[in-house]
Amino acid sequence: MVLVLFLVVCALLFMTVGAKGNWDFILMFRGRKLLSLIVVALAVSTSTLLFQTVSGNQILAPSIMGFDALYVLLLTCAVYFLGGATFSVLPEMTVFAVTMAVMIVASLALFSTLLGAAQNDVMRLILTGVIFATLFRSITSFFQRIIDPNEYAVIASNSYARFNRIETDLLWIAMAVLVVTFAVVWRMRHRLDVISLGFAQAVNLGEDPRRATFWILCLIAILVSVSTALVGPVVFLGLIVVSVARLVTPTPHHSVLLISSALVGAITLVGDQLLMERVFALTTPLSVVIDFVGGCVFLIFLLK
Repeated sequence: MVLVLFLVVCALLFMTVGAKGNWDFILMFRGRKLLSLIVVALAVSTSTLLFQTVSGNQILAPSIMGFDALYVLLLTCAVYFLGGATFSVLPEMTVFAVTMAVMIVASLALFSTLLGAAQNDVMRLILTGVIFATLFRSITSFFQRIIDPNEYAVIASNSYARFNRIETDLLWIAMAVLVVTFAVVWRMRHRLDVISLGFAQAVNLGEDPRRATFWILCLIAILVSVSTALVGPVVFLGLIVVSVARLVTPTPHHSVLLISSALVGAITLVGDQLLMERVFALTTPLSVVIDFVGGCVFLIFLLK
């Protein structure tokens, strides 16, 4: 209830502070942006919590599997082969659909290949994801070095999280995908509690960890695709909000953690974007602040 109250206050301030002129335009413009921030927060927090559940590690995030690096590679290849001008005029829905499809297919290929019968397959999967992430970044760096400097500007403007210019035209399709995905996750909330106990305990309780892990990783791929298509790659946001949620609601039950993580994520994005726009006048991008704080949180947890 306290988190809900904080979110309501942040949302009201976001909608009203500094508002001048036509209220119909202001409410429509800020309302779509507010909804987009909440959608991104829900997708990022849920995907990170799911990934920590299947990996059994609370300092990891889906970015370690190379999802963000794959997105930047797709963006770079599209600009390199199509040209910056052609890429800029492509329908946003087409880019969103192709990006999501490729990321899901790549995830299915990776997961179905590596998830075998061994108990430690999840750790092997994570290590393989780290290797693929390095490979994706190396290929991306190669293309970016040989690409035209003017077209590189298109890549640079889209390869970082952009909370100031969210693709609101994709909001409704992203919301539809997110609602369906979150509904599936919510139905699995009790199974997630069992999976978080470990491989042997889950088997003893009648759960098939390998099959459940496969479907959970597919859901993670969909959630990461939604958030990435709306604002770009976000590396440390999920780690921050899930860590705070675990401190605020110290419980192993996913029925609580799913909601608290989403609320903390929404408060973080809406509140920080409010400060960046109305207090700091957009002098510092929100993504820079998130990466700095997230990096500090990661180091603290790693040392701890």
